[in-house]
Amino acid sequence: MKLSVSNKDIIRLAAPISLSLLIPQINFLTNTAFLGKLGERELAINGITGIFYLIISMIGAGLASGVQVQMSRRAGEGDIHELTNTFTNGMMLGVAGSLLLMLLSLWTAPLIFGYSLHNSEHVLLSVNFLYIRVWGLPFLMLTQLVNAFYISTGRSKYLIVGSLASTATNILFDYLLIFGKGGFPAMGLTGAAIASIIAEIVYCVTMYGLFYIKQLHRIYPVFSYYHFDAELSARSLKVSSPLIVQYLFSIGGWQIFFIFVEHLGQKELAASQILRSVFGIVGIGTWAFANTCNTMVSNVIGQGKQREVIPVIWKISKLSLLFALCVCIPLVVFPDVFLSFYRDEPSIVALAIPSLRIIASATLLMAVSTVMFNGVVGSGNTLTNLFIEITCVGTYLVYCYVVIERNRMPLEWAWGSEFVYWTSLFVISYIYLRSGKWKGKVI
Repeated sequence: MKLSVSNKDIIRLAAPISLSLLIPQINFLTNTAFLGKLGERELAINGITGIFYLIISMIGAGLASGVQVQMSRRAGEGDIHELTNTFTNGMMLGVAGSLLLMLLSLWTAPLIFGYSLHNSEHVLLSVNFLYIRVWGLPFLMLTQLVNAFYISTGRSKYLIVGSLASTATNILFDYLLIFGKGGFPAMGLTGAAIASIIAEIVYCVTMYGLFYIKQLHRIYPVFSYYHFDAELSARSLKVSSPLIVQYLFSIGGWQIFFIFVEHLGQKELAASQILRSVFGIVGIGTWAFANTCNTMVSNVIGQGKQREVIPVIWKISKLSLLFALCVCIPLVVFPDVFLSFYRDEPSIVALAIPSLRIIASATLLMAVSTVMFNGVVGSGNTLTNLFIEITCVGTYLVYCYVVIERNRMPLEWAWGSEFVYWTSLFVISYIYLRSGKWKGKVI
């Protein structure tokens, strides 16, 4: 369970994570393209509600990341007993948290959309969509936790299997339920929500099924730790809570961005939904390397090799930047080819092209800053991560308010906010890591 920090081992851990992220993005791309065939309104609503659900799911991701840091540290120490106990308690926390989030979402969605959106039809459609969509949350949070276990124990290749099963399920049921194929009724947005829930159930069952098919329950006897450990849960929440709040700030800032864009008009919102999908695809390798950095930093600290932390962060940053460069060049050269796949409407494609070039450029900066930031996460100093995130999102929102809400500048200026955010993230994370204040953190 102890990881080395060679380029070969970095890529061996990052490649399956990257592929497991690519597969759902293909699903998201297909989903966006399907809804784009229905019209601008459906495309716009999917963008708003998708960000809202992403905010909720990021709470689960924050919990999973905090538990992953702990499991990676235990893996580096070779402590299977505590690793298993941490995983089991994480699952219990995930189930309880998901049920609470479902109730909170059902109550807050009408209030948030009612006060923030200008179009009353958008409000009604968004609320109805989310009332269905949130039922997949418990399965999603359990999947996030088992994925964190696989990554922390060096078994990231298993993520590919679950991603394939989930994506194939989602694309199939999107096609059947959105358009009413195969004897199913044409349900439009509602069909997209139901398809996503089915896919999340399949993903969860597949990932936990692998745990038993691969006989991992013999190495990590989860049923031996079925009792709730309050002390361990408190430690998990201590590490995870800042990450949860951090993700809320991060994705919440994006939700506000899309609300501001909705005020510009439906066409701008539809174009931005397409751009969000493209952004998700180009960022796949970066997020995979960032997750790898999180795990490797925590693991080498667990091995007592703190001197290797900064070198491994730079090594992963260079690989991430190289990957981003290879992905972004085709986007800059052939932007209309990518955009036309979603919606073959010249006015939307023309509107989105300048912003797409902005996104491609910002991705190069993101490739380094995200890895750097996850190096801070891996050190266990999650309160510092929260401070960094609040500062960066605050700067980002000030820019969005002035440029989009106050001055109603063109869409490409709105997406220029990505440069503001990623630059801030890089500078502050770099300064903190160079200071050495992360050394000696016990989790």
